[in-house]
Amino acid sequence: MDCVKIGKLIAKLRKEKNLTQRNIADALGIQNKTVSKWECGLGCPDISLWPELSTILGVDMKQMMEGEITSNKPDSGNIDKVRFYVCPSCGNILVSTGSASIFCCGRKLERVLPTVATIAPKITVEEIDTDYFVTFDHPMTKDHYLSFVAYVKSDRVFLNRLYPEQSPTCRFPITTGGKLFVYCIKHGLSVYSGNL
Repeated sequence: MDCVKIGKLIAKLRKEKNLTQRNIADALGIQNKTVSKWECGLGCPDISLWPELSTILGVDMKQMMEGEITSNKPDSGNIDKVRFYVCPSCGNILVSTGSASIFCCGRKLERVLPTVATIAPKITVEEIDTDYFVTFDHPMTKDHYLSFVAYVKSDRVFLNRLYPEQSPTCRFPITTGGKLFVYCIKHGLSVYSGNL
């Protein structure tokens, strides 16, 4: 470990969070001169302190231990690059519009990629007032259900969370030319392009 590099990063992150060395020390249950030593490059945090320190500073522990935070490339504004992530532990659904490091329940999540279209659920679309009313021919049991449906168009993502034993339906504002993403907990992500 490069203690000088890590110390500079800790100081930078601490200042970004408007924290004092004493704030960090009190949160970790250590003396504030210990934090000062780290920031001067005269030592590194004990291994037992890294998880809590990374939480306090709001950064990935591995990158902090390397002494540098890798930034993602700026979002180019192309909503077609939308990515979905599903936590295998708690079922959280996370969305990014470009490459990202997404973590949930202590694990780095991988992007959910679309599956073969032959296993995609059959859909029926009705126009009701100013919305599409979409119905899916899909079971909604505790072991096999649609977790989310998202309609992506232009600069927007309309996300509907679905639950077991709920009706497999959702509504979206009428906007033509979008893509419909449907996630089944057993079969993965399916994509429908073009007009609903």
